[in-house]
Amino acid sequence: MSVELIRGLYDYHRWANRRLFDVAAALGEEVTSRDVGKQFSFPTVTRMFGHLYGADRVWLSRWKGVSPTTLPGAEFATLASVRVPWDALESEQRAFVEALTPADLDRPVEYKNTEGKVFRLALGPLLQHVANHATHHRSEIATMLTMLAGSPPDTGINSYLLAKTRQA
Repeated sequence: MSVELIRGLYDYHRWANRRLFDVAAALGEEVTSRDVGKQFSFPTVTRMFGHLYGADRVWLSRWKGVSPTTLPGAEFATLASVRVPWDALESEQRAFVEALTPADLDRPVEYKNTEGKVFRLALGPLLQHVANHATHHRSEIATMLTMLAGSPPDTGINSYLLAKTRQA
């Protein structure tokens, strides 16, 4: 694992989140607030994006030494209401990732989960966890969007790389 790999992973993470978000936003609030089913981690597209925001917010706080006692994200009533705080969070997260040094990846992070249980793990694997966690929920969002309006564009890392190098 290297700092450059983590930076690239987070650039991809932001790209994929925004790509799906833009597709969902174009469908309108009525569609994104529709209950798609309890088989998903969260039953609406809006709530799913709120969870992605909340997970990124909580983990960034933990990496900075603060362990929130609640998971943000449920407070967003509309998809549009997620965008402004998420933009600010992405800027803060980008600054954090860009400032990383190779030694930071091995730095132990002690944090508490929302129930107060203490954990201690190296920062590098935790950085990987957040991006990987989002991939799981983006796949759920893509399935939800397919059910609501048709298959969204690919958010795979190859599509990202082709777009980034202007080959797509």
